[in-house]
Amino acid sequence: MRLLISNDDGVYALGIRTLANTLAEAGHEVTVVCPDRERSATGHGLTLHDPIRAVQMDQVFRQGVKAWACSGTPSDCVKLALWALLDEKPDFVLSGINHGSNLGTDVLYSGTVSAAMEGVIEGIPSIAFSLTSFQSQEFQPAADFACTLVQQLKKDPLSELMLLNVNVPAIERDQIRGAILTRQGVRRYTDVFEKRVDPRGKIYYWLSGELLEDVEDPDIPNEGIPTDVEANRDGYITVTPLHYNLTSPLGLKLMKDRKLSS
Repeated sequence: MRLLISNDDGVYALGIRTLANTLAEAGHEVTVVCPDRERSATGHGLTLHDPIRAVQMDQVFRQGVKAWACSGTPSDCVKLALWALLDEKPDFVLSGINHGSNLGTDVLYSGTVSAAMEGVIEGIPSIAFSLTSFQSQEFQPAADFACTLVQQLKKDPLSELMLLNVNVPAIERDQIRGAILTRQGVRRYTDVFEKRVDPRGKIYYWLSGELLEDVEDPDIPNEGIPTDVEANRDGYITVTPLHYNLTSPLGLKLMKDRKLSS
């Protein structure tokens, strides 16, 4: 299969090298177009007021993998690949393996998820992969699961276009309890701005977020399906279907009979 891979951790990140090399070794035609540096938490931002440059970086990956490092955001990378760098449309857009989780409402900020979502916007089924730890360097179990999942989707394609958001727990391979279908949970952070002074005496602020809690949204029916947050905590690989339509069905129902005046 033809696979386009991107990320938000940059071209030298171990996660993307492990993912791309593992899939190439499995016989897939792999192309990497990813940021030339760390671009985490950029969301779905696009570069509109600066040129985007792409430098070929095949040497970073195993032989046979074509790779470019792009000066733009993760979404830029996928858009540039599809419209300028690739000769043929890929069968899948993959993103990751991210160093850190993308669970619950993290997906709203995640450059990893946004890169995959750009594929969906362009009509290509996409998967985002994350390892739920900033400390662990054991990306191989996640890469092996990516191989398995891509092969399964090749044999039995999804009937609807969507993004699958995959989070692999950072535990020993034999402790992973399996893969499970989940729904998006809710994670809440307290955003703390630390006030600092630079060497020239000017004040600046450094943003750091601390996880307060993860809760369930009471307005969303659970249908017996666990949230990604709780299932990952229980040792499962979580697979959460996402789409880019943010319309609220409950909102439509509540607003339907209201009179809106201009």
